[in-house]
Amino acid sequence: MSRRDIHAEITARIIAALEAGTPPWRRPWGKGGPAPSWPRNAVTGRPYRGINALLLAWHPLALAGGDPRWCTYNQARDKGWQVRKGEKGTVIIFFKRIEIDDEESDDDPRIIPVLKTFVVFHAGQIDGMPPWERPAPPSPDWQAPQAVKALLTASGVTLRIGGREASYSIARDLIRLPPEALFRSPEGWAATALHELAHATAHPSRLDREISRHYGSPAYALEELRAELASAFVCAELGLPPDLEQHASYIDGWLEALRGDKRAVFRAASAAQGIADWILALIPNPNAEGSVS
Repeated sequence: MSRRDIHAEITARIIAALEAGTPPWRRPWGKGGPAPSWPRNAVTGRPYRGINALLLAWHPLALAGGDPRWCTYNQARDKGWQVRKGEKGTVIIFFKRIEIDDEESDDDPRIIPVLKTFVVFHAGQIDGMPPWERPAPPSPDWQAPQAVKALLTASGVTLRIGGREASYSIARDLIRLPPEALFRSPEGWAATALHELAHATAHPSRLDREISRHYGSPAYALEELRAELASAFVCAELGLPPDLEQHASYIDGWLEALRGDKRAVFRAASAAQGIADWILALIPNPNAEGSVS
């Protein structure tokens, strides 16, 4: 029996969605309704991150009922819940690097990557689980999309409003955004602003990431994918739908990059999670003196 190639499997699923013209992170849900809550483990309460968040947040089961909870079969059994017979689980991954130090050698420790897969089931596939209660919305001072404007200010990036194109210049550390009135909705403006702010994290004073200025290159396409995913991750955290305009040229670029490298989307999702963490860290601690109450 051949060894399972989880990188190829997950990449193939995302490629199929892109070929259908529907990036999974842009999947529509109730127009005007709340965005899906961030996926989390039903037992530990910990949120899933990176590629796992991408796979679970916009899974049809999560979107259908809005319930963000997942767990393994054994976790459900240990809680006295029961995965219904015939239900198909969803594969997620666990990745870490283990350092092996040979005390008898003067060589540097070896770093061994470890990849494990787990099968999780959505709350809608499990009997006996308590009903899910949507958490209270953020405090009025941090309800999106108003929060995005505060994030832009806190980032330190120079912002210019005007024109009809959104862009970020790393040389000038400058974000340009069209006036809000040109967008389909306030949420569309917020998602676009977060996309450009994600690019701005590449600046040396922030995450110091190399980005390509050559439109159409694989490196350019992957930076666009990182920014798009980061925007979607932050939108989900703030309760905003990632209402970005569809750009066929970007989708074509992502397809080319993913077809040529089965690990590209994993690296992009990991980088996007780091970008999202940096942006969300700009939200002040509500318990700190002088912060938003």
